[in-house]
Amino acid sequence: MSTYHDHDHGHDHSGHSHGPNLSADDTPEARRSKERAILIAAMLTGGFMLAEVVGGLVSGSLALLADAGHMLTDFASLLLAFFAFRIARRPADWKRTYGFDRFSVLAAFVNGLSLFAITAWILVEAIRRLFEPSDVMGGLMLWIAAGGLVVNVIAFLVLSRAEGDNLNVRAAALHVMGDLLGSIAAIAASLVILWTGWTPIDPILSVIVVILILRSAWTVVRESSHILLEAAPAGFDGRAVAADLETTVSGVARAHHIHAWSITQERPMASLEIELATGENADEVRRAVKDRVHQTTGIEHVTVEVSSGKASGF
Repeated sequence: MSTYHDHDHGHDHSGHSHGPNLSADDTPEARRSKERAILIAAMLTGGFMLAEVVGGLVSGSLALLADAGHMLTDFASLLLAFFAFRIARRPADWKRTYGFDRFSVLAAFVNGLSLFAITAWILVEAIRRLFEPSDVMGGLMLWIAAGGLVVNVIAFLVLSRAEGDNLNVRAAALHVMGDLLGSIAAIAASLVILWTGWTPIDPILSVIVVILILRSAWTVVRESSHILLEAAPAGFDGRAVAADLETTVSGVARAHHIHAWSITQERPMASLEIELATGENADEVRRAVKDRVHQTTGIEHVTVEVSSGKASGF
């Protein structure tokens, strides 16, 4: 049995340039834009965090302290996301043939998990405040929360414009969105306290923010873990790909051993083996298979092994 291996992917593995198949979200310019956006958001978040800590302690507001604690972890998370992009610039080597792009997915996973820890602390503190109410200075709380809202809106807009399909940026934006919602909750709580003097609104609104954050945090953790576990990209069905190739591509007697995974959300990849029909040209069939897989799945980096007879294995 003769076997042919396709290694012409149109990709340069010496670095992070992937030739003409590079997606708009995966170009060096797009990466630098995302990197700058995260750094700007980190500086905005870290700068205002100190004001919220002081304001929360002076005013006695849990909403402000919770938001400040969230901003502290967000600042660390944004820095992690920033350094993930910096590390991903490093070229591939013989040990890490795909380079360091996956580090950004790992950063997104860690950031998603950190949101669960933050929300757990807020929930515990909110329950304690409900049973042990304390005085809250609504006026000071309102001014600080309003300033936080402005900072978070700016940071969120900066990140949203750079997000694309990048999980790392999405996780960072999610942290900032949590801060934004926290600022809105603090403003609402301060107004209620100023108008009615009812302080339980402070921890109650904190719990509502926690619930909103948890849903999005779970999405980031689920998607990043999906990539880290080398699961198939969303919408990819190997059975459907095999059936399609066997019925639409002339020269394919059988398609099997189909695998698909992602380095990052922007870099899906696939490999498969096809059994060549008698008398067909291996190079022509291989090119047709790669074109068909790209057309039906959107995956541009496809490795195709062509055999002239039945292959053994799973």
